[in-house]
Amino acid sequence: MFDLFGDYLRYRGGEVRLRGLVALMACFGVPEATVRVVVARMRKEGWLESRREGRETVYVLTDAAWGLLDEGRARIFDRVQGPWDRQWHMVVYSVPEPERSLREQLRKKLAWFGFGPLSSAVWLSPHDRTDQVLAAFAEQPAVQLDTFRSRSAGLGADLDIAARAWDLERLDEEYAGLLEVYRPRLPRYRAGVLTGREALVERTRLVHDYRLIPFRDPDLPPELLAAGWHGRPAHEVFLEAHDLLRAPAEAYVDERITVG
Repeated sequence: MFDLFGDYLRYRGGEVRLRGLVALMACFGVPEATVRVVVARMRKEGWLESRREGRETVYVLTDAAWGLLDEGRARIFDRVQGPWDRQWHMVVYSVPEPERSLREQLRKKLAWFGFGPLSSAVWLSPHDRTDQVLAAFAEQPAVQLDTFRSRSAGLGADLDIAARAWDLERLDEEYAGLLEVYRPRLPRYRAGVLTGREALVERTRLVHDYRLIPFRDPDLPPELLAAGWHGRPAHEVFLEAHDLLRAPAEAYVDERITVG
């Protein structure tokens, strides 16, 4: 449902009637009863708001949900450009032992921003995102955060740091696997073979298959990556496929949200 709002409904006023949402979710084999359960849960968790228009219910994402979608979209679609200044940006944290859930939340947020653990309480990134981390926990007095910026002894040390902080081999294998699946499909996408529901389902599956990898990818500078790194070509294939399927998928969404 987040994917439907993020890729389609946000560009169509950012809201949808319940019957339109039910029609869209039916494309993925989700029955109406399940849709009603999901929207009720999303409202309870603060992701959705609703209003009545006559006999119909209209749903729109909350500001918090839009913020989450915007952060996620940036991680999926954007890549850092330009040369690396050889600076590492570090976050050193301290969380009281009883606050274990808060500590886990902090670690997840650090990983979300592309930081990797050099040790249990020392996380670092080649990109300056420390302000984002500080802002995310500004209202959590139990979290003590200190930030630093430094250089290593040289490229050899940088390579060692990257290898210790992230599982780059696994990431590369996942990117390679995605390329194996979607690169051979590009000719069919370019030829416009997929239309209607097929295009919508395929594009949504593409986003689902791809998005979890960038959330674990620190977007390292090229000099810290192995020769033949599959991340950049996989990103290019993803962007092209996502764009090629856009028009037929959007046309079908327009058809379904106006059904009835």
